[in-house]
Amino acid sequence: MITNDHTLPILGFAAYSGTGKTTLLEQLLPKLTSAGLRIGMLKHAHHDFDIDQPGKDSYRLRKAGAAQMLIASANRHAMMVETPQQEPSFEELLSRFDIAQLDLILVEGYKHLSFPKIELHRTELEKPWLHVSDPTIIAIAADEPVQRTDLPQLAINDIDSIAQFVVDYVSQHSALKRK
Repeated sequence: MITNDHTLPILGFAAYSGTGKTTLLEQLLPKLTSAGLRIGMLKHAHHDFDIDQPGKDSYRLRKAGAAQMLIASANRHAMMVETPQQEPSFEELLSRFDIAQLDLILVEGYKHLSFPKIELHRTELEKPWLHVSDPTIIAIAADEPVQRTDLPQLAINDIDSIAQFVVDYVSQHSALKRK
């Protein structure tokens, strides 16, 4: 189990590609922020990606050899770190968050790592259930009821119920932290 030394709750959304993780999170985030939660988001990409634009100064400097590139403006900042030798560990990525400014870190992906997760499942994809072999799944959001499980079940399209589950999860974590 991934240990969270930061005492900040972490909650993942685990599912196979095509289930709608990003779409669900895009709808969920405004509800969570409206509930007063400050959210950090960690998304795992299974492919190479670049957030910088070719031709921009930061892109040119990074391509020229900067191993780390920090871009800052009055509205936001972003750091790009080149990691050609090895993908950073989950723990290392979590340590990059300013936890003093957050109430919760949501994670999209990393379904094979051991930390609390909600399984998303759509029957039409004909993929196997993750909770059967992953004891760190704490709830299921699916498009049909699941047989033979004691896990809380949520309708995958009921964003309000999923939001309430997440708010309750953060509240429970905060109560445990105070003890």
